[in-house]
Amino acid sequence: MRQLAGGMVSKAVFPGSFDPVTVGHMDLIRRAAGMFDELIIGVLVNASKKPLGTLEERVAILEELVQDMPGVTVQPFTGLLVDFVQETGAVAVVRGLRTAVDFEYELPLAQANCHMNPQADTVFLATAPEYSYISSSGIKEILAFHGDVRDMVPESVYRWLQTKCQDKRYD
Repeated sequence: MRQLAGGMVSKAVFPGSFDPVTVGHMDLIRRAAGMFDELIIGVLVNASKKPLGTLEERVAILEELVQDMPGVTVQPFTGLLVDFVQETGAVAVVRGLRTAVDFEYELPLAQANCHMNPQADTVFLATAPEYSYISSSGIKEILAFHGDVRDMVPESVYRWLQTKCQDKRYD
């Protein structure tokens, strides 16, 4: 077990709406889990997005996907990320970056979070190139036009999407 100065266990939060969970999310979760003793996947409600799944469904899906990953847990949260980070005792926030546009969006948020809670730094992980085109919002758009998202989401998420969108064809 890695420990930080003062004997603290390294703990990070990976926040997101995860609607739906993608293979890119899972790659980032696996990589971040290897960097910290504990990784808390913080599932939030994004008021600006229309979700496919309820908060409870998204939490349950992620819990199933990470059940064999030591040190990884899933927790829903509402409100400010910095408050959630403080409540969990985390020392870092993990964010994935697919493009320079993501960095331009994420950097000011990381700086604002640091201003509100200097104890929690943001760690940016570059998305693996093979997943850089995948986003949850893109998957929802593809689904709206009956496209195949099978290789963009874990198998269990694909099955869940089929039940959520029974009137659509995904073969």
